[in-house]
Amino acid sequence: MSAIATNGVVPAGGSYYMISRSLGPEFGGAVGLCFYLGTTFAGAMYILGTIEILLTYISPSAAIFKAEEIGEETEAMLNNMRVYGTCIIILMAIVVFVGVKYVNKLALVFLACVILSIIAIYAGVIKTAFDPPDFPICLLGNRTLSKRSFDVCAKFTESNNETKTTTLWQLFCDSSLLNATCDDYFSLNNVTEIQGIPGIMSGVLTDNLWSTYSEKGSIVEKKGQPSVAGSEEIKTGSLPYVFTDIMTYFTMLVGIYFPSVTGIMAGSNRSGDLKDAQKSIPTGTILAISTTSFIYLSCIVLFGACIEGVILRDKFGEAVNGNLVVGTLAWPSPWVIVIGSFFSTCGAGLQSLTGAPRLLQAIARDGIVPFIQVFGHGKANGEPTWALLLTAGICEIGILIASLDSVAPILSMFFLMCYMFVNLACAVQTLLRTPNWRPRFKYYHWTLSFLGMSLCLALMFICSWYYALIAMLIAGCIYKYIEYRGAEKEWGDGIRGLSLNAARYALLRVEDGPPHTKNWRPQLLVLLNLDSEQLVKHPRLLSFTSQLKAGKGLTIVGSVLQGIYLDKCTETQKAEENVKALMGVEKTKGFCQIVVSPNFRDGISYLIQSAGLGGMKQNTVLMAWPQSWKQTENRFSWKNFVDTVRETTAAQQALLVAKNIDLFPTNQERFTEGNIDVWWIVHDGGMLMLLPFLLRQHKVWRKCKMRIFTVAQMDDNSIQMKKDLQMFLYHLRLNAEVEVVEMFENDISAFTYEKTLMMEQRSQMLKQIKLTFLSQIQSITDESRGSIRRKSYSSPQSIGQDAQALLTNDCREEEAQLIHDRNTASHSAPAVKASVTTAVPEKVHMTWTKEKLVAEKHKNKDSNVSGFKDIFNMKPEWGNLNQSNVRRMHTAVKLNGVVLNKSQHAQLVLLNMPGPPKNRKGDEN
Repeated sequence: MSAIATNGVVPAGGSYYMISRSLGPEFGGAVGLCFYLGTTFAGAMYILGTIEILLTYISPSAAIFKAEEIGEETEAMLNNMRVYGTCIIILMAIVVFVGVKYVNKLALVFLACVILSIIAIYAGVIKTAFDPPDFPICLLGNRTLSKRSFDVCAKFTESNNETKTTTLWQLFCDSSLLNATCDDYFSLNNVTEIQGIPGIMSGVLTDNLWSTYSEKGSIVEKKGQPSVAGSEEIKTGSLPYVFTDIMTYFTMLVGIYFPSVTGIMAGSNRSGDLKDAQKSIPTGTILAISTTSFIYLSCIVLFGACIEGVILRDKFGEAVNGNLVVGTLAWPSPWVIVIGSFFSTCGAGLQSLTGAPRLLQAIARDGIVPFIQVFGHGKANGEPTWALLLTAGICEIGILIASLDSVAPILSMFFLMCYMFVNLACAVQTLLRTPNWRPRFKYYHWTLSFLGMSLCLALMFICSWYYALIAMLIAGCIYKYIEYRGAEKEWGDGIRGLSLNAARYALLRVEDGPPHTKNWRPQLLVLLNLDSEQLVKHPRLLSFTSQLKAGKGLTIVGSVLQGIYLDKCTETQKAEENVKALMGVEKTKGFCQIVVSPNFRDGISYLIQSAGLGGMKQNTVLMAWPQSWKQTENRFSWKNFVDTVRETTAAQQALLVAKNIDLFPTNQERFTEGNIDVWWIVHDGGMLMLLPFLLRQHKVWRKCKMRIFTVAQMDDNSIQMKKDLQMFLYHLRLNAEVEVVEMFENDISAFTYEKTLMMEQRSQMLKQIKLTFLSQIQSITDESRGSIRRKSYSSPQSIGQDAQALLTNDCREEEAQLIHDRNTASHSAPAVKASVTTAVPEKVHMTWTKEKLVAEKHKNKDSNVSGFKDIFNMKPEWGNLNQSNVRRMHTAVKLNGVVLNKSQHAQLVLLNMPGPPKNRKGDEN
């Protein structure tokens, strides 16, 4: 505590402030509130102690409620405590309300009385050495007798040569006659009277040195006293012995004794009122602990050396008629002790009523627990008025319970928890070596802190394991509540430092190499487009991300702003805030990275290269299908898209492209039925299979079934193919329907061939002449291209990894399975493309018909007849037309029709796309 207190300024709130600034608002708030409750209830306990002394020793006649019958004493006492306790609380609250300086003045008076009474005890001990007090106790054999029911310690008395039986005889025998039948043990043993306080020189210390634990209801016996055992036939319960009222053992006594040492934080609780808290808290607290420890320990040893063991174990003083033993021991008068203990408990109560409200006020002012913020207000001079009222109210509850034996253990738990966390705070700060950790107090070590922490934890469970669990549960609830309310406080606390250290350690452990196949999951880099207001254009991309990831693995959400970073600083911050806000709404757990770059394409390249850290790098890029790719001057044109495809391939990452992303479901939607269709054309490493499995973990897609389509040539054995695929899925432990689609080469008619030929020729021309009707021609090339979707489909296309095995079997180029260029054989990038059927505008054409083509031709002819003729008469520059390219396009167009036919009603379609050709010419194809 001293180390933390001397590490910077400690304002009001003492221990709470130390814990919250070292371990964060959640721990601080949880432990602070528990400590507050502990201090408040301790105040109630001290006040009850005050009244007990008042009514038992000072003025028994002052009791309002008297016991009318035997056995009602405790009930009457409790009622008296309730009445007097309420009065004292009101009185104390007024004193505290008037101001802390009066409490301090009173504290001096109380302290003087306490010191006097302690001195009186030491004086009394010295006096016993030569003049022990007369303090007789009565024993029958070795059993202690209760003096409350008789006065003469003998079986009979002699008066006028006549032997008379005493009251004691009548208690053990059935009549007062000498020939009466008596208790066996009473008959066999003598009654003796010994001194209760034999003095320091008597050597009684040797008898008292070792423990004498006993069961509940056993008779308090003196060791070494002669005793003859009798046959125990009569119930001893009705006889005037001194019985133990509870079972005693070490841990239980620790629990009872512990509250007497919980006052050590009293100084730090009032840290706000100290002139120099950094100087006062360590000095004051350490001196206080040393003084009290010395007094406690010396008193224990001296009592053991002066007083008979049977009296020390006689809880209610039955053997000495309820007299105060320490009072009898003290010199010059028992009243010194009575007054001293009265003021001691009074002072402790006042300290609690002073410290607790300040603690509550400090917690309230930090604003981490919203519903107690009202208690942060106070008088103009900062006195916590509202907090004092609440504290007095809680104290009153404790007093109305009156029997605080039931509440005392939980107080110890709250205190112990507080001390435990102060130790933890010191240990964490020392071990982390935070740059800010420079305490002026040098005598601390993390091992000591851990030892203290372990002792506190052990003591909690030793005192009472169930109360320890209750206390932890209460603290845990407060912790979760503060966390849930989102205490966004940045106090540079140790737990955050601990998290950073743990993260660093974990990142270093995750080596840079590729993960094992079993651990592989898509670690996403999501590329978002922002509009001029820095708002996200396609928020559904984030919905799809959270459906795919379900909070697992890594998600980096990236975006590019065009320009110079120096000019775009504020826009970058705004964009980051907007993206983070949307990530919060869509429940996407991950990191946001905004890059400013002179042009859009380079920015995306930077993101793909540099996003992530160490082993936490993305292996998959997710982006939306470029919307305006037909307009070359647009920055989202096809060029950027194709370059992104090339770069992810170069970086050996998978690419997911979501087509018609705005039609994807939100996180709130639920599909009650439907299919996720996988078109497995290029055989990649199973990424296609993994995506529907991951999606179906999310509530949106849970009810969807998975269907797998694969394409076979006419000379393939499609039945065997289906069986193999089903076996493959069985080994992958995936449930899916399998369908093999057969495609015939002669399906591709001459008409389709001619159309594709025209398209290839046109793309050549466009390189040479910028035609005026560029957009019209490109609309044709666009529609007739095999971009594999001409219907109302939203689809994540994805370019997956691992297509090395793609061309291993010597397939003919025409095979639909390889919508692929020869040159890509070496490239590891097949692709996935997914789509979800939804209604779209009418103007989107399905596939081409002869009539439509003719109409398009005529339209173009009208606008520029001569130019059009030239195009068709031109020969492509790079050699004669690559016929395999043309064939591949037919297959694509044909396949497009098949996909449309089979997957028309699917909720989502996933396809893999071919990787980009090595040859960069003709990219617009």
